[in-house]
Amino acid sequence: MSKTIEIKLVKSLNGRNKKHIATAYSLGLRRPGHTTVQPDNEATRGKIAQIRYLVEVK
Repeated sequence: MSKTIEIKLVKSLNGRNKKHIATAYSLGLRRPGHTTVQPDNEATRGKIAQIRYLVEVK
């Protein structure tokens, strides 16, 4: 069984950098409070690092 990460968008995407909005959408995050489960790999961790000020990781 592969490991997963639960990611929650805690801040709004309004007025953010377009690349950061695209990164959030690629993780499946659409609106504040939305939570998604992603595989724990280097690509996912890189995306989280780019938008770490917008998300909460469990």
